[in-house]
Amino acid sequence: QVQLVESGGGLVQAGGSLRLSCAASGSIFSIRAMGWYRQAPGKQRELVAVITSGGSTNYADSVKGRFTISRDNAKNTVYLQMNSLKPEDTAVYYCNLDGVATIRNYGMDYWGKGTLVTVSS
Repeated sequence: QVQLVESGGGLVQAGGSLRLSCAASGSIFSIRAMGWYRQAPGKQRELVAVITSGGSTNYADSVKGRFTISRDNAKNTVYLQMNSLKPEDTAVYYCNLDGVATIRNYGMDYWGKGTLVTVSS
């Protein structure tokens, strides 16, 4: 019974910035990795960025140098700072938790409902 709360999406002009957040609640013992995916209209869902419990990060080539992912392990929260936004960044962004351990289960995955980011030109 893990629940996710995503926030930070919205409409922004090209060159602007947004900060997405995703907070997980419930009796969570650990989360192996937290990440952000996005899906643009008519396209497949793709990985944007991921961060492990140890702090290692990985980014899609298209966002390197512009986006920064971070996490607060104590709060079970992951953030995505998006700078220099481009119209092609427009998509629904989904929070993903990988390898979640709870009292009853371990190794489960959870997805947020998604938050829309629209970048105007």
